[in-house]
Amino acid sequence: MRSEIDDLKQRVEELETRLAFQEDTLAQLNDVIARQDGSIRLLLERLRDLGDKYQDLSFEVQGGRKPGEEKPPHY
Repeated sequence: MRSEIDDLKQRVEELETRLAFQEDTLAQLNDVIARQDGSIRLLLERLRDLGDKYQDLSFEVQGGRKPGEEKPPHY
């Protein structure tokens, strides 16, 4: 009977140890994901800014006409 109790205690301790490691790993992964989310949001914002600048430059290069407003070459 004593052996069974010792066995159960050992198994419970092993499970508690595994759980502690898993909780630590989850916390680390959460931190990584949070940092990546911030980076992705910043990159998307910069990409939108670049797209806006590209549109503005395209507008200026075409003499102030929006794309699709220019007359065909035969006019």
